[in-house]
Amino acid sequence: MQTLERERGNGRNDYSVRAVWNSILAGIVFGHPSTASLRRELLRNAQLRQICGFGVGSGTDAVPQAWVYSRFFGRLEKHSAEIRRIFDALVDRCRERLPGFGRQMGCDGKALASFAGRSGKSEHNDRRGEHDAAWAVHTHHSRGSDGVMRETTKRWFGFKLHLIADTSYELPIAFSVLPANHNEMPVMHRLLDGLAEGKQEILHSCEVWSADRGYDDGKLLQRLWDEYRIKPVIGIRNTWKDPDTTRVVSGLENVTYDWNGTVRCVCPAMMKEREMAFGGFEKERETLKYRCPARHYGYECGGSHRCPVRSAIRIPLQENRRIFTPVARSSYQWKRLYNKRTALERINSRIDTSFGFERHTIRGLRKMSMMVTISLSLMLAVAVGRTVEKQPQLIRSLARSA
Repeated sequence: MQTLERERGNGRNDYSVRAVWNSILAGIVFGHPSTASLRRELLRNAQLRQICGFGVGSGTDAVPQAWVYSRFFGRLEKHSAEIRRIFDALVDRCRERLPGFGRQMGCDGKALASFAGRSGKSEHNDRRGEHDAAWAVHTHHSRGSDGVMRETTKRWFGFKLHLIADTSYELPIAFSVLPANHNEMPVMHRLLDGLAEGKQEILHSCEVWSADRGYDDGKLLQRLWDEYRIKPVIGIRNTWKDPDTTRVVSGLENVTYDWNGTVRCVCPAMMKEREMAFGGFEKERETLKYRCPARHYGYECGGSHRCPVRSAIRIPLQENRRIFTPVARSSYQWKRLYNKRTALERINSRIDTSFGFERHTIRGLRKMSMMVTISLSLMLAVAVGRTVEKQPQLIRSLARSA
């Protein structure tokens, strides 16, 4: 606000900078999909005008014209870096006020569809068209209750929000908005680099990183553990040609594993295959420990006297860095932590419904990025405000009163 006020200097001050900014935030809080909708509410609601800071004595004349908002948004776009610093400062305040903030993190992508038509280069000055967005296709595979794999394809024109968030509090930590055709993995590596440079405290305090199998990338899995000691809990894609194929663990001829990280041993006497019991992760050795199923579950095994497994084995992470991670994929802990990734889906849902990105009139990458920054900053500001007011149960609620 100080920056914008200095720019205005001694010029006309018909509409206060701070009042217009407050009204924009109020429009987001109360779910107004457009400037026209916000202006109608300001014309009707004298209390809202007063709270925003518009002159009480001027009545409805204090409400800015539509072109005032257009120009104000243009000025805000020139100061996107300032708005981004607001977001970063609020992340730091959340870390100070919310115990364990950043300890469990996750990442996901969010489609931001544009509802404007694609304009050619010759029509670049036409503000009604969309010049920065791109087409993207997302294919999702799922297995139904009947066991049949189904493929769902989503195609949209617009942008994509790449988001890193705290999965316990369901609050954003870092993000990037780009045209929809940008691949997720390079963007996520850049976001990780940004956290390493600007928010080392949060990154070093993080213990678990969860994501769906769209982020199944060997480099990301290795970086998280090798560089930051963060346990990656990321879904895995089946890249083996034959899903029924198993591979033998190095140095153990009767122990195998599949593409999903399930480890099994074969009884030397009966040639019966059994799933081994997970015995924990040994951080110093960087190995996963698996116990003999017969000894762990207490049943007889005819080949125990000549089985190489004996009581337990250790499998180093280097056996296969995609499949073997510090949290074993076959363990109950992995399933519990993997469910944390759904926090990103709930954040994305709030961005659509509560913050109005499901249906919007935003054009251009710069304005889209700016509006996403303001919305996510408001999400964090509400969390900080609720904490100050000792209302932790409402940290994710925009307009609900205590």
